[in-house]
Amino acid sequence: MNIKAALAICMVFVGCCSNVVFLELLVKEDPGSGNLATFLQFLFIATVGFCTVGKFGFAKRNIPFKQYILLVGFFWTSSVTNNYAFEFNISMPLHMIFRAGSLMANMAMGVWILKKKYSPLKYLAIFMISAGISICTIQSSGDVKAQRETHADAAEEEKLKFIDWLWWCLGIAILTFALFVSARMGIFQESLYSKHGKHPWEALYYTHLMPLVIWIPTTPNLINHVQIALNTPEIDFLGFVLPRQVLWMILYVLTQGLCISAVYVLTTECASLIVTLTVTLRKFVSLLFSILYFRNPFTFGHWVGTGLVFLGTMIFTELLQKFILMFVPKDKKKVQ
Repeated sequence: MNIKAALAICMVFVGCCSNVVFLELLVKEDPGSGNLATFLQFLFIATVGFCTVGKFGFAKRNIPFKQYILLVGFFWTSSVTNNYAFEFNISMPLHMIFRAGSLMANMAMGVWILKKKYSPLKYLAIFMISAGISICTIQSSGDVKAQRETHADAAEEEKLKFIDWLWWCLGIAILTFALFVSARMGIFQESLYSKHGKHPWEALYYTHLMPLVIWIPTTPNLINHVQIALNTPEIDFLGFVLPRQVLWMILYVLTQGLCISAVYVLTTECASLIVTLTVTLRKFVSLLFSILYFRNPFTFGHWVGTGLVFLGTMIFTELLQKFILMFVPKDKKKVQ
């Protein structure tokens, strides 16, 4: 493994794990800040891309503009709904477990749209992932917590808890929708790249630049959450005094850029086995940190569900088989 690949792996853990931490700090302070965080993330990556990939507007596109419109629709919808789900009483661990189940949605879309066929082992893997997500969801349904004060009247508090649970159900529906939109986007990208060639940095630039106009109707919402961020307590950071939520927002955007760049470099420098292993371990580390540092409720049932999701992912991507073969002597491999 070369130095560039090793550095990319380190940056995936540093950038992506810290990005999840800052996102959780944001939504714990203001559950509705996901929309603003997504907008600033898109604005930052689009600005950097305009200077680097777009060559200040003079670079020639490799993929037709019309093709990007549909890709942008998928990408924007997936990104916004994923972060917007936090406003519906969705905890960070459940959010991460749901997103780890993307293989399930990818397979379902592959069977439905591309008429793909998979081996029985992969169907078993998808069953494990689905079962794991279902177990975690059921476990979380009994501990739905909204950011509000407890009502003094017991009967009224029960009504409020039921309303909180209904909002949580809507959040689950939003996460499920986002999962399948993301899977559909993956299939579209696959057909797009097979026709026009792979241009990941160009795609990254345009998928963040073009959707910026879609946020215009949500301007009042963005302004409202900017005001909330500006009114949070101030803290000192490297000699700069900033409102706490503003600092988390800046660090979230910067680490998101670092995370995306590191993953793109990793895919160009390493084999798919290393990429899959790195991304899977990164998700698991983020989940553990969220549970331990933020003290999010995580029962034995959650651990069982999480284990099924990650084990199913490793089986589906053949990561487990390849990992086992790494320890099998060469002469035994030949006999097999």
